[in-house]
Amino acid sequence: MDTKDIKIEAYNYPLPDERIAKFPKAQRDESKLLIYNKGVVSESVFRQLPDFLPSGALMVMNNTRVIQARLHFRKDTGALIEIFLLEPAQPADYEQMFQQTMSCSWLCLVGNQKKWKEGTLTREIEVKGQTIEVRATRRGEHGTSQWIDFEWSGGVSFAEILEVMGELPIPPYLNRETQESDKTTYQTVYSKIKGSVAAPTAGLHFTDRVLQAVDARGIEREEVTLHVGAGTFKPVKSATIGEHAMHTEYIAVRRHTIERLIAHGGEAIAVGTTSVRTLESLYYMGLKVLQNPDITEEELHVNQWEPYEEVRGDRLEVRGVLQALLDWLDRRELTVLHSSTQIIIAPGYDYKIVKMLITNFHQPQSTLLLLVSAFVKGDWRKIYDYALAHDFRFLSYGDSSLLIP
Repeated sequence: MDTKDIKIEAYNYPLPDERIAKFPKAQRDESKLLIYNKGVVSESVFRQLPDFLPSGALMVMNNTRVIQARLHFRKDTGALIEIFLLEPAQPADYEQMFQQTMSCSWLCLVGNQKKWKEGTLTREIEVKGQTIEVRATRRGEHGTSQWIDFEWSGGVSFAEILEVMGELPIPPYLNRETQESDKTTYQTVYSKIKGSVAAPTAGLHFTDRVLQAVDARGIEREEVTLHVGAGTFKPVKSATIGEHAMHTEYIAVRRHTIERLIAHGGEAIAVGTTSVRTLESLYYMGLKVLQNPDITEEELHVNQWEPYEEVRGDRLEVRGVLQALLDWLDRRELTVLHSSTQIIIAPGYDYKIVKMLITNFHQPQSTLLLLVSAFVKGDWRKIYDYALAHDFRFLSYGDSSLLIP
């Protein structure tokens, strides 16, 4: 069957609300760990994860940090307007954005939009002992989102404004308000680079002691950055996958990481689906470089269906493709690759780099479940049936799995 013809209803399973973890375990690494090893399913606890990994391997994790992306304003009429930050518009660079001290623009979702037809919203907040007025003006539609201009005085950065004014956007399926504890528990212990509106949740189970045990096994660790967008919660509403528009996400990969991937034979253990999407996208970026050595960073963007249209690339050795990407960076004297990906990984996809996957249990009929199914060659039901029958907790704050196809 052609991947585009896959019917999403074939990836449904019963998920009662009581199986969705509303809060994480008190001790992150005491969550349950399902092990799927070449078709055999067993279970352990997450702190034992390093025991199941090959020594000398390369583990890649996503170091993105969730921002407090929900902003609330109240109109003079009393109507509450929520502005949900999706991605920076001006400046478009995340790092520059958070350093702005007067104004910036974001692409946003707007809640209660019908009550905000025109005019500027204002809100006063206290930052570093001074009162600052933050103003939001809607410039117009930009695709499926709204372009919002923000202005403020006082010389404080936009990062500082979000720390005071913003609310952490926990997943909608938790059906509860954000709590103070989420500011800690909904970040990985290794999160660094601000920009996500959702956590790379497979990483939430890691603690310093687990990371130390990973190191003790001689497993090398590398970090990539993929800023998780709100599209990660976007349900597949079309009957077939071919009609579903995959969201774009922005990635940053250090030159050193590509170098280490080559040293490890182009193979890696991925922590989470975002690391998978980043690593697998690197292969197709390398192919583009081989086809056009003068390609720009923007043109390296991996389109949704590109991996399924590439025939020539299937015969190329991964290390050679990654080396082409490394050489491209060196010619431009770049130490970090910045680009974006829209890759959709579904049954029919041929994994190039990821050999083991650490991931949570995903929503029925989601693109993340398709990614898992592609990884275990369609054997996802065995994994999910076991998890449902053995009291595993599901979704963002739920338990984890180690998948070895």
